[in-house]
Amino acid sequence: MTTRRLVISCSAVLVGAASTGLLRPSSARAQSGRVRVGLMLPYTGTYAQLGVAIENGVHMAIDQQGGLLGGRAIEWFKVDDESEPGKGVENASKLVQRDKVDVLIGTVHSGVQMGIQKVARDTGVLNLIPNAGVHAATRALCCANVFRTSFSNAQPTLALGKAMVDRGHRRAVWITWKYAAGDEAFEGFKQSYTAAGGSIVKELGLPFPNVEFQALLTEIAALKPDAVACFFAGGGAAKFIRDYAAAGLKNKIALYGSGFLTEGMLDAAGPAAEGIITTMHYSDSLDTPRNKQFRLEYAKTFRSQPDVYAVQGYDTGLLLVQGANAVKGDLSAKPALYKALEAAVIDSPRGKWRMSRAHNPVQDIYLRRVENGENKVIRAGGHGRATRSAGHARPAPWLRHCFARAS
Repeated sequence: MTTRRLVISCSAVLVGAASTGLLRPSSARAQSGRVRVGLMLPYTGTYAQLGVAIENGVHMAIDQQGGLLGGRAIEWFKVDDESEPGKGVENASKLVQRDKVDVLIGTVHSGVQMGIQKVARDTGVLNLIPNAGVHAATRALCCANVFRTSFSNAQPTLALGKAMVDRGHRRAVWITWKYAAGDEAFEGFKQSYTAAGGSIVKELGLPFPNVEFQALLTEIAALKPDAVACFFAGGGAAKFIRDYAAAGLKNKIALYGSGFLTEGMLDAAGPAAEGIITTMHYSDSLDTPRNKQFRLEYAKTFRSQPDVYAVQGYDTGLLLVQGANAVKGDLSAKPALYKALEAAVIDSPRGKWRMSRAHNPVQDIYLRRVENGENKVIRAGGHGRATRSAGHARPAPWLRHCFARAS
């Protein structure tokens, strides 16, 4: 992106789109027709389970509110994004240009989100992000019509640093895959850990999705830090946990990570995961009436246990319901719709949260320890909250830019 393009306000983008008719459904459709909702999620491949969980959560939230949006029935459209960044623009365009959706819900993969982001900025379609944590979505490319209901990649690790120092771990090694999500997770950890008085002995990395960890684990053993902090996810995370224990480090050097290290991976990691401490915006074990109710109803409806992805989908549905109700189903009433979304307070299973001015969740991040094969919230002073965070890892000039764009 050139500097000139970065400073174009989103307001101007939306005005331009309106002048071409892209933002205006017919008055008949706006008042009496169905709301057209597009789901662009992974339904095949590695992330298929995540896409299904998100969709389940969206449907559950809306069904609990009578199955309508502002009194209007819904017509659903789906596209499998295949977790393929190269098809991001093409697939998003199918929903916006071909299916004429009023709102596009997607996606999981940050690379694919960049394609959606371009289409959202070019056309003005409302985009609700139920997972992808890429910073640009609510930073350099933030826009009045894009809202995230999940997390930014720096959020969990922004809460991790102080928790480690509080436990006496002042010398740490950081390790991750060298790709955008790993780099952005490190941003949050570095700020919080050094601010709390910690020292990063060394940064270690390997190409994504390489899982040959042995050489790096040998280096960690030689460095003898107080602790290791990391960002890994999926099958690679489970292998890292197992290899860490097999290298003899489990009982010598404490292991910490962003919550995705253990989220959904505890069965695969086995006993090697016991005792690992992570930070995350949700935990299955949250002992609140709201979470217990959600988990029971989800299990009854879908015959499976919900995870963080189901919660994020559920909250996306709740946010959409609030916005649509505020404009009585007329999603073409853009200023009023955005104002309602920005002011929404979501009563989530993860705890109540609201939007930052850059359209990223301001939410509690929980400190969790793996105990008996579960991510248990650590009860410190009666609370398992590590911090309250909007996910902004540093005061940044781009925030002023975002505010101007959303005004």
